[in-house]
Amino acid sequence: MRPDAQEDAELRHTPGEHHDHPSSQIAVSSCRPRDAGVRLLATDPAVTVSVTVAASVCGSGLDGQSRRVLTDVVDRALSAAMQGAPDDRAAWPVIYLSPRGRPFDQATARRLAAGQGVTLLCGRCEGVDQRVLDARAIEEVSLGDFVLTGGEIAAQALLDAVVRLLPGVLGNADSAVEESFSDGLLEHPQYTRPAVWQGREIPEVLTGGNHAEVAKWRRAQAEALTAERRPDLWAAHQASHPPPPGRKARKG
Repeated sequence: MRPDAQEDAELRHTPGEHHDHPSSQIAVSSCRPRDAGVRLLATDPAVTVSVTVAASVCGSGLDGQSRRVLTDVVDRALSAAMQGAPDDRAAWPVIYLSPRGRPFDQATARRLAAGQGVTLLCGRCEGVDQRVLDARAIEEVSLGDFVLTGGEIAAQALLDAVVRLLPGVLGNADSAVEESFSDGLLEHPQYTRPAVWQGREIPEVLTGGNHAEVAKWRRAQAEALTAERRPDLWAAHQASHPPPPGRKARKG
């Protein structure tokens, strides 16, 4: 993904799909290891792209064997995908979507949105050879404590979280400021019309027109929800936002 894709011809990734976002010049390219074009990266007569895992015990492939995309194929695919990208990994990270990676959070989304782009590597079968990850200093990122069949869905979620932070993507830029995790807290409850729905009323403070009181109510609600539902976030928030003198800290 490249936030500034003024010249699409410079985005020379391996063969695959390519989509642009016209309003903010976002370019996304993707490729699948078993596509005919990517199979050209294989060098053997049988155009092999995957092999069995060393010391494999339990099978997970269609043939009953654990398989991993061939190391050289992954390496050449990454070389092709990184053409034109800067060498500075802080400006253009290479991320492998993996359940053993560091948890993906809003801070990571903001970091990626501030960069020039990102290359995402999605594992299949039994993943990617560790030597490729080590040689290319690839960052491993996880969406949570669960396992998917492949990294493609995780990559889409990551891209969505990052792209929406880029200028021009959201109709109202302020909406990204007040939502969950923007200040280490979950978002406050939302209400809309009608004022009474099935006997349930909108909180009176939201209809009084006192913006200071509305902001105070929203903050209190966000703190209460975070303390109740995400004690880990609440503990981190309290550590970085100590209460002012004379005010007791809310307990989780």
